[in-house]
Amino acid sequence: MTTNTDNKMPKSIIAVLCIVLLSNITIAQQDPQFTQYTYNMSVVNPAYATSDLGVINLGANYRKQWTNTIGSPRTLSFFAHTPFNDKIEMGVTFTSDEIGQDVININEKNINADFAYLLNINENSKLSLGLKAGFTLYDTDFSGRLIDPNDPTFSDSNNDNQVYPTIGAGAYYFTDNYYLGLSAPNFLRTTQLDETIVINELGKEEIHFYMIGGYVFSVNDTFKLKPSFMARAVKGAPVNVDLSLNSLLYDRFEAGISYRYDDAISGIVGFRVTPSFKVAYSYDATVSDFSNYNNGSHEIVLLFDISLFGLKEGYKKSPRFF
Repeated sequence: MTTNTDNKMPKSIIAVLCIVLLSNITIAQQDPQFTQYTYNMSVVNPAYATSDLGVINLGANYRKQWTNTIGSPRTLSFFAHTPFNDKIEMGVTFTSDEIGQDVININEKNINADFAYLLNINENSKLSLGLKAGFTLYDTDFSGRLIDPNDPTFSDSNNDNQVYPTIGAGAYYFTDNYYLGLSAPNFLRTTQLDETIVINELGKEEIHFYMIGGYVFSVNDTFKLKPSFMARAVKGAPVNVDLSLNSLLYDRFEAGISYRYDDAISGIVGFRVTPSFKVAYSYDATVSDFSNYNNGSHEIVLLFDISLFGLKEGYKKSPRFF
């Protein structure tokens, strides 16, 4: 006999489970993804460094993924880091990732401290080695308005609220014109939702590996080209690759295009409002079959470079290319 709960399950739950499956498996990504990864690198690589003494770098990123879709992911990240001397750079990162709003409400917050040690390879290049450590706050709430309150599978007793430690590492080689980084932001494998029968397989946090690289070509005094890439790998899914090409005019106006393999094509625009403040926006158009069920993804980035407690007298920041 079919119950009322069985009739409602496809309408309220299956759509959100598909969203979780797509974000966790199809695009090889449990960790949040960003189109403008070149300005958000410290979130995935603790070795990312600018080696700019006397300056604190701040950044924020907000992403609304797959708009007009029930339970689509929403991600907010923040970072702050600064060199303490010519060898040590430290910072903090915060990420909040929500999936399944109004239905199963999965919320993961990551709070980490980063430590990077810089080695001078030669006069023009440096190698940074970094460590990331902190914790993850993992919460689920099955009291969404689309949930049948009489369905025992998604009752409040199955809510999961836990704290998990995180520890990761990375390496970052850079010059004034190019960079290459390797990292794993968390080596610790955890299992969430282990008591929730329906979606317990979706709550396993696997180790993610990242490779990122880019180059700045100076075409002339006013025009630069910035190709870049990011590759992400996680157990049980194919390697996922982003390829981007941005153009920079007068060190102020930026426009470009990005392609995420078998997932999305993106347009990116940015504007340096002042030498120390930049805002950028990107829009992703889905190119997979899932394009029939969403209106694309939006992402906005804010970057601030400021003198640290006035220690850098006469501060005048040259544009940061990556």
